[in-house]
Amino acid sequence: MGSERSSVRIDVLLVLLLAYGSASFFHHVHNAEFLAEYPNMPAWLSRVQVYAAWLGVTAVGLAGYLLMRCRYQLTGLLALGVYGALGLYGLGHYVVAPLSAHTLTMNITIWLEVTTALLLLAAVAGSLLKLVRHHREIVQRRVGGMRVGDSR
Repeated sequence: MGSERSSVRIDVLLVLLLAYGSASFFHHVHNAEFLAEYPNMPAWLSRVQVYAAWLGVTAVGLAGYLLMRCRYQLTGLLALGVYGALGLYGLGHYVVAPLSAHTLTMNITIWLEVTTALLLLAAVAGSLLKLVRHHREIVQRRVGGMRVGDSR
């Protein structure tokens, strides 16, 4: 039963990870290819840097997923949380220019990335809560099973 729960959690996280990864890729590709059209982007930012940023962010998500697969649940979930949080960085476009200054496609790519990042963050938070509860139950069982003077 425990392994079923774990595999279900990984499957849900995998689906959300792939959804966010795809949305992030879509946004970064659009950003890189139409960089000059995005309002108020820094002059020093290049197409290659946008792709490099996507690779760096994606590496965090991949590391988190691989850690989960290798049963480093807490570390993997924390990395996936960081990965999801990085998806909120797309909202920075609205710091440098209002929503109305962006094209419909720009807004769609930004909000698709942000929405899928939020869904991933919600799933990670839920998984973290389940993990904490599970470990608390294990500790309570171990402590509850000990007798006075027991040196286990």
